[in-house]
Amino acid sequence: MPTEGKFFDLFNQHADLCVKGSKEMVGLMTNFDDLEIRVHAIEGIEKQADVVTYAAIDLLHKTFITPIDRDDIHKLITRMDDILDLLEDAAQTISLYDIREITPEAKRLAELCLGCALKVKEAVALLHNMDNSRQILAICEEIDRLESDADHVMRAAMSKLFRDEPDVRNLIKLKAIYEILETVTDRCEDVANIIEGIIVENA
Repeated sequence: MPTEGKFFDLFNQHADLCVKGSKEMVGLMTNFDDLEIRVHAIEGIEKQADVVTYAAIDLLHKTFITPIDRDDIHKLITRMDDILDLLEDAAQTISLYDIREITPEAKRLAELCLGCALKVKEAVALLHNMDNSRQILAICEEIDRLESDADHVMRAAMSKLFRDEPDVRNLIKLKAIYEILETVTDRCEDVANIIEGIIVENA
């Protein structure tokens, strides 16, 4: 039975894909002209991430001694996968709901998703060495702060939507988009919490 496995390589591959998917989402929110191309790109990135997730879980079953707790490996890779599942969900929802115009608030939430994904990538890249624990914990705090910013943007966006949007159908559509994007930042915070737990157990 293998004793280590390339878990950290797989974490890094997945984190790269989370950043790619988030960048596509910001691009989608910035320019609706290439909506279907962006949606297709995000779907493709999500499928690549699924392959990485399955590889990590398969490796977990084949590895006798893991570098960190088995349960933590499973939780970390599946929570990271949730990030891209939600980004795909957001892209498909925008396409299916035939949204013609995006709000500044939705774009801001997409930017916060990207900010969180970039920080997840930074934290994951340092995880192979517990000497990086202080730096990793500082990055996790930044993810928490970005998630808190997303909460504030979400509340303000909902308030504005219910106050100013005259079209009920459009209100329902935008509300759904806001909620999915804010949940992306929640999943990034979940990843940060798992990483913090790994640091506490191993540092």
